[in-house]
Amino acid sequence: MLVLPAPAKLNLFLTITGQRADGYHLLQTLFQFVDFGDTLSFSLAPQGQLSLIDGPADIEPEQNLIIKAARLLQAHTHTQQGAQIKLTKRLPMGGGLGGGSSDAATTLLALNHLWQLGLTRAALAELGLRLGADVPVFVHGFAAFAEGVGEQLTAVAPAEPWYLILWPDISISTAGIFNEPELIRNSPKLALADWLSGSHPQGKWRNDCEPLVKKRHPEVAKLLGWLVEYAPPRMTGTGACIFASFDTQQAAEQVLAKAPSGVSGFVAKGCNQSPLIRALALR
Repeated sequence: MLVLPAPAKLNLFLTITGQRADGYHLLQTLFQFVDFGDTLSFSLAPQGQLSLIDGPADIEPEQNLIIKAARLLQAHTHTQQGAQIKLTKRLPMGGGLGGGSSDAATTLLALNHLWQLGLTRAALAELGLRLGADVPVFVHGFAAFAEGVGEQLTAVAPAEPWYLILWPDISISTAGIFNEPELIRNSPKLALADWLSGSHPQGKWRNDCEPLVKKRHPEVAKLLGWLVEYAPPRMTGTGACIFASFDTQQAAEQVLAKAPSGVSGFVAKGCNQSPLIRALALR
């Protein structure tokens, strides 16, 4: 059995600079991982059989990105091998932490290893892009400045603070937010060099989805208003999760202990190398 993590990601900023003819949005964002996420267990199964244990009850297994990733890998390599996959789900769905994309990336990397297919990480990332724009960054496993639809990655090494990540009891559809007419789609392009040099003018390094999410989901606006009393808060992805950075684990835990009723959360360390890549290196 192969047991591997599927870590969460944070968008340290997210600006939308345009939209392609096929509907995909052009963006700039900075991805960083945290050392918390789902766990997937993989074991071999005969005759190409694929099964998912403990997947979300409201998603048919064949519609889950885990099984979609496994079937894509089978079809691409013409392998007759199969797998039984068990999911331990910790990340909220519709939270902006990339849980589904991370699960898919872990599946691609795990089955490439388990089935001894020998595909490069670049080839797996190219496959992963068919499943979702966030999958490649999880496959490559390094903190990155991303452009295009999120697949053009430049490795970066931001500080690795402790993060407090919180969310209200709601799920937000990424597709729903990106389909909203009111979404900002014309932000000016940013220069990575400015971010690296510490040039952070107020409002420049923002999340373009946040104003719309706050308007549509007052629970997120309320939580952002609560967290600002302790640290500057940000929203990741299209929400519903928000986060703030702290110098120590203890400081973050102290704020988590005060979280309002109906709010869930965890404290995790920022990671410029994915815990998934570290775990695979030990194999």
